[in-house]
Amino acid sequence: MRSNYATLKAELIKHLSPVIVVQNDAKGGRFTLVTANGQESVNPVAEAFELAKSIAHVPLGCFSVIASYLADKIPNLPNADRIDPHDLLLVAFNDDKSSAWIEPLQAYAATLTTARENLPAAGLPAALTTSCGNILDAALKFINASVQAKVFDMKSFEDFSGSVYPDIRVNMEHAAQAQIKGVQDTMKTWRAKVGEAAWADLYCVVLSQWTTSVLNQNTIIIKDCMNAAKVATHLIDLPGLETPKDPIFTALDNLARIVQDNIAAEMVFPKDTKVADALKGKEDLLSDEILIQLGGSAATTQSAPTYNTLSEGMCPIRK
Repeated sequence: MRSNYATLKAELIKHLSPVIVVQNDAKGGRFTLVTANGQESVNPVAEAFELAKSIAHVPLGCFSVIASYLADKIPNLPNADRIDPHDLLLVAFNDDKSSAWIEPLQAYAATLTTARENLPAAGLPAALTTSCGNILDAALKFINASVQAKVFDMKSFEDFSGSVYPDIRVNMEHAAQAQIKGVQDTMKTWRAKVGEAAWADLYCVVLSQWTTSVLNQNTIIIKDCMNAAKVATHLIDLPGLETPKDPIFTALDNLARIVQDNIAAEMVFPKDTKVADALKGKEDLLSDEILIQLGGSAATTQSAPTYNTLSEGMCPIRK
């Protein structure tokens, strides 16, 4: 069975068209259109996206240098009850009395100083230039004060990170604008290229890491560009632990399995639509039986299996 199944899948890959594969990256995503005529790839998002996000991540960059030297006790902070003591103990694995963090933090400061000097020439919108400058200035101030005192703590860091949150929001706004425009423009171009009939059956596979698989930004944008009647089953989020060596093959290999399972489910289980839907979707066929034998109840299977994660999350900013 397995060898025949794999043979069918390998041959089916050659016939998948049209398909868009999205590789999420620091530049807003690499998009590949797969058709019977071949493949073409683009990075559709303007450079402002990467610049805005990279500077918005500066507090996280500082954290990454100093985190292992934190004291392993949670201080009396407003958000103290949100910090898991065991997680903190795991992260703060170095001696909090050590000064070994100073040199790498100074090296990071040198990078930030270069970025600050080059910021006026980056050609960014005025509001984004201001917010980026505020973040960089505050980070350098925190670093200089910490190095001079040869000490930092969770409170001093949160004072810094909290002070630049409004500026981070500005950067997020500009990054989102750049990503929406770039992705939508590319989708419009490719829609015209493949034609309306083929576009109606378009599959999109979005590769991501687990941490960004729910409410993935590219999934959100792509959704409105697809056939609304099929988007629930044709927009597929494929989270993984690491970026695959061959992202396009990984996407098409998984899509081929989904497509052939869609047909197999109806033909193999014509008398049990619930089991057929499980084969089509993300449930294991044994899940119901295991739940029953463990004293639980059978899971409720969606009548129309979905493969994207938009319905699984709610934007924390808007809820």
